[in-house]
Amino acid sequence: MSLLPIPLPGAELLFDADFLPEAAAAALLASLNAETAWEQRSIRLFGQEFPQPRLTAWYGDAEARYTYSNLAWEPRPWTPALQALRQRVEAATNARFNSVLLNLYRDGRDSMGWHADDEPELGPTPVIASLSLGALRRFRLRPRAGLVHPPVSLDLPTGSLLLMRGPTQQHWQHALPKTTRPLGPRLNLTFRWVAGSGAGK
Repeated sequence: MSLLPIPLPGAELLFDADFLPEAAAAALLASLNAETAWEQRSIRLFGQEFPQPRLTAWYGDAEARYTYSNLAWEPRPWTPALQALRQRVEAATNARFNSVLLNLYRDGRDSMGWHADDEPELGPTPVIASLSLGALRRFRLRPRAGLVHPPVSLDLPTGSLLLMRGPTQQHWQHALPKTTRPLGPRLNLTFRWVAGSGAGK
């Protein structure tokens, strides 16, 4: 399979539901889950601290420092497994990445709220490649102000690769909602290019 476009106004989305074979995705999920330096950070909302409803980790080139939701991230060095994945994703997307954010959703209670990946470090038209491993979860998209379109749902099976590029982050927000269905863990890896000291595209 290869990346195929998903028609959506004001966005450039491409999707490959079978980027990794199921057995390879399962093995990768187990190894990354065990070897990743997971953190559960807190974010401040309305003057209170709340733990993020997922585990996270940030890996990349030394200059790929990143800030989102008022959380500053210093990258851990690439592991051999993540380096190999980066090369494979770069080849499939014809893009370059210097970092990856890992999110571990331990069960259906873990989630990601509505947001756009529009931090200044990512540039005006970021390219973000999202690799899913583990339990199938429903990815949601909704238009930002100025764009009239109903919300969109996309199921992300294990081994799938979603590419967001062009004006997508300017016109759309995305989320991974909670679910009451009993689910196993899901690991999501979002490869991106962060502009920093000494970094250039």
